[in-house]
Amino acid sequence: MKIEHILPADIERRSMEIIEEELGDIILPPEEKDIIKRVVHTSADFDYVRNLRFSKGAVDAALEALQAGCTIVTDTNMACMGISQPGLTKLSGRKVCFMADSDVAAAAKAQGTTRAQASMDKAATLEGPLIIAVGNAPTALLRLRELIDAGKIRPALVIGVPVGFVNVVYAKEVIMDAGVPYIVAKGRKGGSTIAAAICNALIYRLTRHE
Repeated sequence: MKIEHILPADIERRSMEIIEEELGDIILPPEEKDIIKRVVHTSADFDYVRNLRFSKGAVDAALEALQAGCTIVTDTNMACMGISQPGLTKLSGRKVCFMADSDVAAAAKAQGTTRAQASMDKAATLEGPLIIAVGNAPTALLRLRELIDAGKIRPALVIGVPVGFVNVVYAKEVIMDAGVPYIVAKGRKGGSTIAAAICNALIYRLTRHE
């Protein structure tokens, strides 16, 4: 195996070049390409080239929300930490995760639900444009659908990429039928790192040139 001697600052650039090479003749929609490539870069998994689904206008809706200083709500602290703070600061946005909040824990216990579900209820109380990024808990997506149907929340974008085996595929299908903009990883694959990667790709489109 040939070892490439690449400076740390150039590793991402070289990685993106390799991804581009390995895509070969695959033509990706221009508005989706950098997002898909960043997910592949994060996971080293080319299945996402086929698995990521974008609703019509989803990217534009997300960019508009980010430019308006939106709040990104995640379902794990890992995803929240992985989202670029410098990029959000440039856009006057913020990121939050309510999973460890005492009021969310209390609400989940009182209602007999998961913290992920209760965190979506708390998200529905926020003002301003929202991007909801779910990388772990399908119950968050299911509760989000209920809140959307009830007219209690209207996210600018839902990133639905929970990973796992129980209710995951169903929850993704449910959110794709909710009538809101979405980016979803069909099937079982996903995770907090994928949710953060999608957020970062959107942020970087507005804050830097790749």
